[in-house]
Amino acid sequence: MKNLDQEHFTCWTCKVKFTDLAMFKHHYRTEWHRYNMSTIVNGLPSITLEDFEKKEAMHHENNANQIKKKQICEICRKKFNNQKQYENHLASKTHKKKLEQKEDTTVAYSKKSSSIQDSSNKNTDDIETDSDVESLDSDEWFEDLKYQIIYDNCLFCDYHNKSIECIMIHMEKKHSFFVPDLEYCVDLGGLLKYLESKIYVEFKCIWCNDSGRKMRSAQAVKMHMIDKGHCKMLFEEETMYEYSSFYNYLFSYPDAENADPDEEVSDLEVLNDEGYMMKLPSGKSIVHRDLALYYKQNVPVGITAIIKDSDYCRRKRIHKQISFGSEERKIEIARITARDIQSFQRVQAKYLMQLQVKQNNLQKHFRQQTNF
Repeated sequence: MKNLDQEHFTCWTCKVKFTDLAMFKHHYRTEWHRYNMSTIVNGLPSITLEDFEKKEAMHHENNANQIKKKQICEICRKKFNNQKQYENHLASKTHKKKLEQKEDTTVAYSKKSSSIQDSSNKNTDDIETDSDVESLDSDEWFEDLKYQIIYDNCLFCDYHNKSIECIMIHMEKKHSFFVPDLEYCVDLGGLLKYLESKIYVEFKCIWCNDSGRKMRSAQAVKMHMIDKGHCKMLFEEETMYEYSSFYNYLFSYPDAENADPDEEVSDLEVLNDEGYMMKLPSGKSIVHRDLALYYKQNVPVGITAIIKDSDYCRRKRIHKQISFGSEERKIEIARITARDIQSFQRVQAKYLMQLQVKQNNLQKHFRQQTNF
């Protein structure tokens, strides 16, 4: 028998092996693995851990240099402490309004300013070079991918269409597949391409993930998902972090419409998960799953149940009250019980008599009906 301790778990994306299943699962949640997945989706080769650490160090160094430099908007005459505030200001309504007023003055300057605005607000469709990739972390890389991905195949069959809407309608009707929290998905094409890479590159079921059996081909994975009814995303607990790059839940906050893009965003408070109830920033409350039994009850409000006090219940209650008394009362309750038993036996005998008369079954021995 093969020893489980010597079994190797291989990540074909990063080309590394693990002997521990826990380390293998933790590897799929690292930034290194997410970065390599983005490179494969974009058609680029994966990198080693040493190269990723070098790029990450260079990215942090560039961010430190950008923090030191103050960005200046010449149109609005404002100063910003970092690049993030400057980009948020370029996307604000006040900046765009002043930019339009500036465009009306001179045609030459309008062309120049519009090109600057387009370059700052929209991501280019061209593939980034190695020097540009080094200055991006994994999150920015996924943001650039959403303008480069062209998705035209069904995840579970050979259906082909250039429209993502047609693909989604087909998968919903044919395979009952839907994207969780679709209203908060900001990169639908990237999400579908990522799911496609899990099926065709890693040979994984998008519902089983690491818990299912290993597959050797993409066709086997698709047959498994169709036969088992696994044409759905596992979007709960730890797997939600895996798809976090494709979602943006800031729109669910009640103050999302009144937010000022020029205002610096402070760190969000950590939610307190102690106890059985937790209140989300959107105002909704969630409770622990142990209380699901009580919250699923459908008790009508304002309606009280009317219990009929039958003779049997009343007699039983009187007997119980009398039984707590003296010995004489106990003897009396015994007599009442005996009378009740006799009354029940008489009723039962009468019912059996009527039943036997109807069935002509009063005679208890055999009697021959013919005399010859």
